[in-house]
Amino acid sequence: MEQGAKAKAISLIKVFSATKARARDELGDRISTWIAANPRATVLKTTVLASSDRQFHCLSIVLLCSTQGAA
Repeated sequence: MEQGAKAKAISLIKVFSATKARARDELGDRISTWIAANPRATVLKTTVLASSDRQFHCLSIVLLCSTQGAA
């Protein structure tokens, strides 16, 4: 971190997940729409998780965010 810079604290966790193929394909658009609709949220870190069994394949994307000026 640069000298004098403040570390941003995580104040919001947003989880997007999908199990159906079409919903997984649309996940990026859902995330982009959410980011555009929440300009006070700054994404600090993104984690991608995948799990599956014989029937289902789940994709989860977790956004760890800092919010600025939120009431």
